[in-house]
This record gives sequence, structure tokens and C-alpha cells, in this order.
Amino acid sequence: MLVSFADTLKKHQDGILAYYDYPISTGPLEGTNYNIKTLQRQAYGFRDMQFFKLKIFGL
Repeated sequence: MLVSFADTLKKHQDGILAYYDYPISTGPLEGTNYNIKTLQRQAYGFRDMQFFKLKIFGL
């Protein structure tokens, strides 16, 4: 198991080390996507797409 874990780390070494050069996280984007999906569930059945877009821009 440890050898398999080491192989996986070696395969992803470039991406892992790139984080330390550019510490960017997708956390805020994931949160925004979650909020948009929540709005979609709440707006089910509404016909006004323009209002939905305004609600998204209001996030």
C-alpha cells in the first residue's frame, strides 16, 4: 500500500509542487457553484430566466 501511495505522489508531483508556487484554491468557486445550484432548486417552476440571472449576479 505504501509503494502504491508513493507511486501516486510521484505521478502528481508536478501539480502538488505547483501549488507552492501559485497557492490558488478552487474553494471559493466551489462555494459559488453550490449557491447557484441551491438557487436553481429554490426557483424550480419559475419562468423568468432574467430574474434568475439577476439572483446569480447578486451572489
